[in-house]
Amino acid sequence: MSKVNQNTDQAAGLRNMPRSKPVKVIAVSAGKGGVGKSNVSVNLAVSLAQKGNKILLMDADLGLGNIDIMLGLHTKYNLSHVIQGSCHLSDIIIKGPHGISVIPAASGTDYMAQLSPAEHAGIIDAFNELTDDFDYMIIDTAAGISDTVLSFTRSSQEVIVVVCDEPTSLTDAYALIKVMSKRYEWIHFRILANMVRNMREGKELFNRLCRVADQFLDVSLDYLGAVPFDERVHDAVKKQKVVIEAYPECNAAKAFHQLAENVEDWPFKRSLGGNTSFFLERLVAGEH
Repeated sequence: MSKVNQNTDQAAGLRNMPRSKPVKVIAVSAGKGGVGKSNVSVNLAVSLAQKGNKILLMDADLGLGNIDIMLGLHTKYNLSHVIQGSCHLSDIIIKGPHGISVIPAASGTDYMAQLSPAEHAGIIDAFNELTDDFDYMIIDTAAGISDTVLSFTRSSQEVIVVVCDEPTSLTDAYALIKVMSKRYEWIHFRILANMVRNMREGKELFNRLCRVADQFLDVSLDYLGAVPFDERVHDAVKKQKVVIEAYPECNAAKAFHQLAENVEDWPFKRSLGGNTSFFLERLVAGEH
């Protein structure tokens, strides 16, 4: 039997194993930095937790991690220590607002941004030791289309691509979608417009991206909605809090709650095809 067939058989067997409940894995990505991707990740995670879900939030910007700082959390260990073998993944998980579990990344560690495929696989494989039952795993990827970004993005079931009203944001988002489509045959993306002046601007951003994608790529883009520009988001960042807790009545907070409601309505993708890493097959199957 070929190695490919063996892996396929293993994955099929794991899918059929009894499991307590499936985990929904969502990657939040962007073609470029500065579009508020990490803010989307943390507010989505906390909003889903407020709705009674058990959340694992992973900072996958391995060399420039900042989620722990954004949330005012103090970390002793991070993913670099897992890679070095000095601790287990379960040792670095810290509790964030509303009980979310946070996996912090290293900050200012060059080699973490240049991991080998085997080291990426080592991180992903480490998730098999986690024993908690999570409803959602949110992966906050780095910006761009590096191997690290692609490795984590294709380990998800759903991909949210965050865009804003900058020409480079759309061109870089298109580049991410193109690479995922051409290299990994990924065909479905959720598009979220962030920091928009009004809802019409958000829909127009989506339409512009759609026009190019429809012309050159065989992909399906779904509009996830828009988060308005809101000074309260910046105020919350300075306070090291999520805006939905610091300023729950502001427009951005309301948009993040709507985003979480939309996410809860997504059907669970049980059949994940060839895009899925073995890590996700095991995570979805609930084998620990």
